[in-house]
Amino acid sequence: MSENTAIVWNPSKTTREALEAALPEDVEVSWFETTEDDPGRGATESALAAGAELILAAGGDGTIRAVAEYLAETGASADLGIVPLGTGNLLARNLGVPLNNISAAVSRAFENQTTTIDIGWADVHLSGEVKSRAFAVMAGFGIDAHMITETNDDLKDRAGWLAYVESLGRALSASGVIDIRLSVDGEDAVEDRAHTLLVGNCGMLQGGIALLPDADPSDGALDLLVLQADGVAGWLDTMRNMMWDHGIKRLFAPDAASDDAGSASTIRGRLTTLTVDLAEPRMFEVDGDTVGEATRVEIRVQPAALRVR
Repeated sequence: MSENTAIVWNPSKTTREALEAALPEDVEVSWFETTEDDPGRGATESALAAGAELILAAGGDGTIRAVAEYLAETGASADLGIVPLGTGNLLARNLGVPLNNISAAVSRAFENQTTTIDIGWADVHLSGEVKSRAFAVMAGFGIDAHMITETNDDLKDRAGWLAYVESLGRALSASGVIDIRLSVDGEDAVEDRAHTLLVGNCGMLQGGIALLPDADPSDGALDLLVLQADGVAGWLDTMRNMMWDHGIKRLFAPDAASDDAGSASTIRGRLTTLTVDLAEPRMFEVDGDTVGEATRVEIRVQPAALRVR
């Protein structure tokens, strides 16, 4: 193979020897380690400077996100191959990349079957600064972000994604309903209330849960989910909508579920831009990485931003 290949890898997730063993015999690669302070942007910049045409990102969701962000931001022509080694591995799950099998994931990247996907961008307004972050899967505030901050790292190392379930009760307690203002695709802002807001480029979570069942990473749009449940009745309505209307029911009768746009405590939609103003600061996350407590977030889609093997 004459393709110039680079591996951007997180040494806390695997060894170079394990990755080398998974490579085809006729492939030579250049190696670029991530660090705790730089999970992948700098390594990706170095890989591109070395002429990489294919970059294998080997690590967890943070590594994959950082590499994807730099490729999308710079408009680089290099393809991205994913070697999922983390807890969630959300982009890999949504794209059908083999999990828990380094050799299978590496082989998939060398099959030369490329998918072009969109990337979402979130400009997160914190106290005194704005941080711009890309996301390949989803971003938002509420239960999802609080589960990340409440999850015990040692338990996550031992139990994998099931550790997030253990933190659910604390996340629910921390996710109170607040006032928000939403402006979708440049329309006039509307007042609303929510405890959780998620914008997704992909829709599947761990355990096969389709949180955003209509999300398509290649459709040039992002999907919106707003949860407003308050009290037992509200949570029962939310669970019915998410687990039945947009879960089990779709498996057995997809046409019957396609007309359901939400419930009394659930709002769904599709957009290319979104501005959210929060009455109270809330922790905001992108692809499993917390950014900080946001008071305003501006989200947009970058269509066809990334070529993924």
